[in-house]
Amino acid sequence: MHLILASKSPRRKQLLEQIGLTFDVVRPELDEALYFPGDDPVEYCMELARLKALSVANNSQGALIIGADTIVLSDKRLMEKPADMAEASAMLEYLSGRTHQVHTGVSLQSPDLNVDCTFSEKTDVTFRKIEKNEIRHYIENFAPFDKAGSYGIQDFSAVFVSSIRGCYNNVVGFPIYKFYQTVKDLALELEFHSKFPGSLP
Repeated sequence: MHLILASKSPRRKQLLEQIGLTFDVVRPELDEALYFPGDDPVEYCMELARLKALSVANNSQGALIIGADTIVLSDKRLMEKPADMAEASAMLEYLSGRTHQVHTGVSLQSPDLNVDCTFSEKTDVTFRKIEKNEIRHYIENFAPFDKAGSYGIQDFSAVFVSSIRGCYNNVVGFPIYKFYQTVKDLALELEFHSKFPGSLP
């Protein structure tokens, strides 16, 4: 089965490569600024994942498209990608000493194969109290402007994390475990670099 990742995120690409999947990457043609979270941010990130996948599926006959979107919630406050250094700093100061939730919406779409499946995963992340000089150092050296919540747990900001409950890869940007289980449940045959022992996937 031809697999396409509809995402410009290098981290999602790396996570799928980590499990040996063979796939192409196509940037989704979707202006996220046109969509608003409304009363349910989790439904919002799932809908964005679905729309990203469908924007690629329309021109990719016979392929299975993966769309994804990640958001950070803290006390019902939605934190997406920061616009500038000031917004990034404000987000990290708010997350300091708190537990927040990382939600990733994932959508598997293929009109030709009659696949229409969208789900989400949640991980709780607790930050210790972060000093202002640490926040400044992080923003200046790691430029977290393409990351929801203004941090990437796989880089220096790992030193901010005192505990995590749930899927680590979900915080990086893609819930590999839930994706794999969903693919198995849907009986979809994916192509791996090395032969997979057994029938499926």
